[in-house]
Amino acid sequence: MTSGYLFTSESVAAGHPDKVCDNISDAILDACIKADPRARVALETFVKGMDDGSHIVLGGEITINVDHRIDYEGIARKTAAEIGYTNHDYGMAANDPNSCKVQVLVSQQSGDISQGVTEGEGMFSAQGAGDQGLMFGFATDESEAWDSLKGHYMPLPALLSQQLTLALSAAGLDGTLNWARPDAKSQVTIEYADEGVPTRAETVVIAIQHDDLRGMFDGDETEEQKYIQQQVTEKIINKVIPAELLDSKTNIIVNGTGRFEKGGPHADAGLTGRKIIVDTYGGMGRHGGGAFSGKDPSKVDRSAAYASRWAAKHVVASGLAKRCEIQLAYAIGVAEPVSVRVDSFGTGTISEDEISARVSKAFDFRPAAIISELGLLRPIFRRTAAGGHFGRTPEEDGGFSWEAIDDSRIEILRNG
Repeated sequence: MTSGYLFTSESVAAGHPDKVCDNISDAILDACIKADPRARVALETFVKGMDDGSHIVLGGEITINVDHRIDYEGIARKTAAEIGYTNHDYGMAANDPNSCKVQVLVSQQSGDISQGVTEGEGMFSAQGAGDQGLMFGFATDESEAWDSLKGHYMPLPALLSQQLTLALSAAGLDGTLNWARPDAKSQVTIEYADEGVPTRAETVVIAIQHDDLRGMFDGDETEEQKYIQQQVTEKIINKVIPAELLDSKTNIIVNGTGRFEKGGPHADAGLTGRKIIVDTYGGMGRHGGGAFSGKDPSKVDRSAAYASRWAAKHVVASGLAKRCEIQLAYAIGVAEPVSVRVDSFGTGTISEDEISARVSKAFDFRPAAIISELGLLRPIFRRTAAGGHFGRTPEEDGGFSWEAIDDSRIEILRNG
């Protein structure tokens, strides 16, 4: 038996039914923010395919303070079609109104909630949290040992599984895997040494929806599966996972049931917010329980989760700890968090009390400050809906701003 331990994380592609819903909810959020940066949005999406057609149901509360009509149905159809659902055989023909029906159940945000989260209204003059709740941010230096992964500061199983599903989705859309359909999953098991250092990939699991390829092999399903495994290994796994982590004993499983032709919303219903561990740290690091997609940044479920990750990443990047988890907690309508907790899991170079003091000096966790400093009043959210919200590359237009390293904050953390 080997020493150490194994840890596994999974990810699901944009074509997974739950992720279709997250994409639609965030696409509508982006449209609302583009029309009115102060829009209040809490939108859920449900999808289900049946033998005779498919259904998209939109439900929630949206308040926009401009005379602007948002085409909820059109955005839902366009988003699902862009993911690849243009044929009912794939799971949904989103662009066909005869095959796919859309139902819209949207009202306005409660006035009682609105006055607590709008600056200048309610009991306090400052913008308060959109709800009570607790959020966790996490970072680790374990991914920094590989040049292709530097700067991510993520748990290795989560980061690799997220990158695999992003690659699978891209390969299906750009023709690299011209037989691939939208639905896909990945799972990565990493072996760790006793001291918590990742050493190798123990198992890589891929499930990818595909066209019927049996005709290429005279109806032989075994040969079809071998071909799909060879293509996925060569064009996806070997390009995503650092070669140093793969060895002759790495167990690679592609479509473990043998075939995956029927998928998407026809095979499985989807709902916004059901993949919260996939969205974050793959089970390594705690989760407060709140989902992200379809929520505007006044909802601290989303914005404070981004801020706590931003701060935790800076703690690790500054060298104050090898691992860091930050918990924030809020009361509805109140700006200041009711608690801030830092945990370095015994890896800190200074005391946790001192790390906490420096974090509080470097970061302002009031909702208005988070929104301003991270630039969250921009239509940057749909891109987060698949591939994970963390461990991504910051973008020039402000996308994934919570992943950017700020040298001035690093200086504060290092010098106090």
